[in-house]
Order: sequence, then structure tokens, then C-alpha cells
Amino acid sequence: MSAPVLKDLADNGVLTITLNRPEVLNSLDESLTLGLVDAMHEAKTDSTVRAVVITGAGRAFCAGADLNARSWPAVNGVSAGEATAANMERGFNPLVKAVAQSTKPVVTAINGIAAGGGVGLALAGDIAIAAQSAKFKLLFGPNLGIIPDMGASWFLPNLVGRARANGLALLGDNLPASDAKTWGLIWDCVPDEHLMATAQSLAGRLADGPTAGLKAVVKAHDRAFSNTLSEQLEYEKDTQRMLFDFPHVSEGIRAFIEKRKPNFRDVS
Repeated sequence: MSAPVLKDLADNGVLTITLNRPEVLNSLDESLTLGLVDAMHEAKTDSTVRAVVITGAGRAFCAGADLNARSWPAVNGVSAGEATAANMERGFNPLVKAVAQSTKPVVTAINGIAAGGGVGLALAGDIAIAAQSAKFKLLFGPNLGIIPDMGASWFLPNLVGRARANGLALLGDNLPASDAKTWGLIWDCVPDEHLMATAQSLAGRLADGPTAGLKAVVKAHDRAFSNTLSEQLEYEKDTQRMLFDFPHVSEGIRAFIEKRKPNFRDVS
């Protein structure tokens, strides 16, 4: 039996994590979900990892939660709702947080359908790119009468606005990757055969950069969703106070003065 999560660390410090349940469109059972959480934890603690790519095996990125009754252990004596909440607390929510709050830059390479919770996983990274054949589909509401989860109810309205988020979630229509790019849901849409090369190239550029500083940029953008302008200006001031004491900033300034490319790998 194949491992549900595949990991490959390249010489440039890019760790590729592959969801490996292609026979069920990489739907999330216990082993895959917790395996992804573990893989992201390993990426955080391994100093040789400087950036992460997340993709799926086969023709899907991730079809969301595996609804097969055997995919998660039964919780005796509780309702279906309580069991679902327990699985979210133990698996799905920690996974989204592990990706979104990663200390290393994360590129999601969406190779095929991202459905249900798979949409949230696809959008949890720092840069999302998709193959031209990829689609996004939210079936929580029209098919099950539940709300989008795995962060989808946060990512969608923040990225594309309430009107488009409601349309996607209430109607359950396919959103082609090309439209997702036009809407601002993802960074880029590329030919299928170029997806992984593009993802690896982007991740390599991030790995060459000041990774702590790059993650600080993402965090600042996320804070802007809830901050007022005055609060954001204070946040910028406090963050710059911290970052200007990091060695990668000194290296960047020296490189600028010396008219050379900065070498962040030796200082961050």
C-alpha cells in the first residue's frame, strides 16, 4: 500500500509534498490529513527546508473530506455533528493552520479538481497556481446543506468578495482555473504540462530569498483584513522594528550598496 503523503526534498531546499490517494481524488481521510500535518511540522523544524510545494497525485488536487464512514475512526456515543467537530479540531483545522501559518513559504500547485475542503487547502498557501484543466468546486451548501470549511469560508470572501463567494458556495458551479486567476483567487494559471516546473521555479525563488521576511509580508497582508489603516501603520512600524535587526536585512542593504545579488541562504 502506497504512503498517503509523499515527500521529496530537492538540493535547493524546496520540499515537495504530494497528496497520494489518487484513487479517491486525494480526499482527506485520517491518514492523509494527519500525514500532511506531520509533513508540515517536519518542514518547519528542518533547517534545510526553505520552501514548500503542495500538490496532488493523479487527476485531482484534493476532493475535500473523505465521506466514507471508514475514513475516520468512529466516535461512540456522540452525534454526527459532535464527531465531525472532533475530526475538524483534531485534523482538518490543524492542517489548514499548519499550511497558512508555516514559517517557510508555501506554493500550492493545483493539478486538478479542488473541491470542498480541498479549496481551503489550495488557498491556504502563500502563492497558489493551477493547471489550466483545474477547477474549483464548492458543494457544501447545495449538496449537503453545510457551510464551507477548512478555511474556505474565510479565504473566498476575503479574496474575491462576498458576491462571488456566495455564488460559488450557493450554486456549486465549477470555477475554471482561468477564471480563478481573473478573479484574483489564485496567482497564475499555466498549461498542465508546465505546472510542476512553474511551481518548482517559484518555490526555488522563494527559497533563495529572505524566508523569514517573506513570511512577514504574508502575515502583514493577512492582518490588513481586520486592521484599520491606523492599526496597520502601527503593525508595520512594530514589524519593521523587529525585521531591521535580522541579519538578512543587513545582507540586503550591503548587496544593494555593493551592486550585487544578495545571498540570503547564509544569513536566514
